[in-house]
Amino acid sequence: MSVVDDVRSLLDEMSERDRAAILEIVSRGVGGEFPGIEVTPGVCGGAARIVRTRIPVWVLAQARRQGLSDADILRAYPTLRQEDIAFAAAYCHLHGDEIERQILENDAA
Repeated sequence: MSVVDDVRSLLDEMSERDRAAILEIVSRGVGGEFPGIEVTPGVCGGAARIVRTRIPVWVLAQARRQGLSDADILRAYPTLRQEDIAFAAAYCHLHGDEIERQILENDAA
């Protein structure tokens, strides 16, 4: 078994919160704040979104608040991958105020 296989096995046993913390540590070590997350002015209102998509991170955060599981989210958004959900969770973990503001703005609209 390789180190990568060992890590993958450990990640499978971790909570989402712990996976998000690990992702944050690893992503900072490779120079990107959040791989898999893009912020582009004029796209999705400038909100952080999943790369390759127009799915804002706040939408996934709201889905989790409403009780959707990862499997539910992946069924609802078939272009997403499991790692996209982990990237979004890591982003939410560190940018909670931003995500909360975007959810509230959307609810008010």
